[in-house]
Amino acid sequence: MMADLYPLGLLLVTLAGWVNCHQQRVIEYLIEENQVLREQLKGRRIRLTDDQRRRLVVRGQQLGRRVLAQVATVVTPDTILRWHRRLIARKWTFERKRPGRPGTMKKISALIPRMAAENPSWGYSRIQGALRNMDHQVARSTVAKVLRDNGIQPAPRRPSSWRTFLRAHWGQIAGADFFTSEVWTPRGLLTYYTLFVIDLQTRRVHVVGSTPNPDAAFMAQAARCLTDAVDGSLANHRVLICDRGGKWTEGFRRIVEGAGVRIVPTPFQAPNANAYAQRFVRSIREECLDRLILFGERRLRRVLHEFVAHYHEERNHQGLGNALITPEDRPLGGRHVRCRERLGGLLRYYHSAA
Repeated sequence: MMADLYPLGLLLVTLAGWVNCHQQRVIEYLIEENQVLREQLKGRRIRLTDDQRRRLVVRGQQLGRRVLAQVATVVTPDTILRWHRRLIARKWTFERKRPGRPGTMKKISALIPRMAAENPSWGYSRIQGALRNMDHQVARSTVAKVLRDNGIQPAPRRPSSWRTFLRAHWGQIAGADFFTSEVWTPRGLLTYYTLFVIDLQTRRVHVVGSTPNPDAAFMAQAARCLTDAVDGSLANHRVLICDRGGKWTEGFRRIVEGAGVRIVPTPFQAPNANAYAQRFVRSIREECLDRLILFGERRLRRVLHEFVAHYHEERNHQGLGNALITPEDRPLGGRHVRCRERLGGLLRYYHSAA
């Protein structure tokens, strides 16, 4: 009977030895692979998450310190065992509440600087009262601390922003500026300066004129057109924002201010103070002028006319809720899609038609 079992036992021993040898080779390969990966880190520390530490602890505790000393390459065996002891201690340890006053909620910490920025005249008590209207009980000292941590000064020394100033005078403020266009003429390539005025509330733009030489006579005539009592763009405005360039002549200022419009110059090197005008310049350049070669002043005037019409009637404005400035009275729900093209398809407007 023993003689019959001998070949089977020999086969099992041989198979077990082969499996053990195969597993040893797999372990040696994984150790070498981990070593190569560590060399790629060039001494930098490996950052492990809590879940990764837990997985290593579960596997490492089953092996023991002696085996870990042979196979562990990411961390030392003592580190794995220390994690294991910490994991067990955390299981039987309840989290203690930190002594002292509770911290300020993130929502309130973000709301306090917003209120201070949007309302420069509000002091600590005024902001505290506004928070109480939303059922937030915050101490006055907490409001002061949050503002101080965000680098915001108290109310008397807190400057007012241009956004607040503009919105306070909404409907009576206009912005004026120039943009240039390179035009081919019989005298060669000339630079034309185009003067325009934009209403800050409606975003309507009025192109006053274009000239290669914006001298005093041109600026005086432009001022008279803008302040005309019937169809002047500044007829219902009280403030005109413009930069401090030399093209704004004394004659222009005298005529405009004589019509009851106050000229407010922007600070030096602060184009954002006249941001709405600057945004129109960017739009007409990127969408139109930079994609055309202009031959003659007549072509320039035609291009400006087409773009202004597209700007008012066919171009959606994100500052107006992605709406049109002057939409057409057109029935909605048409089955067919129509496309209106301007300047040879450079400007397009899609609408539905019956």
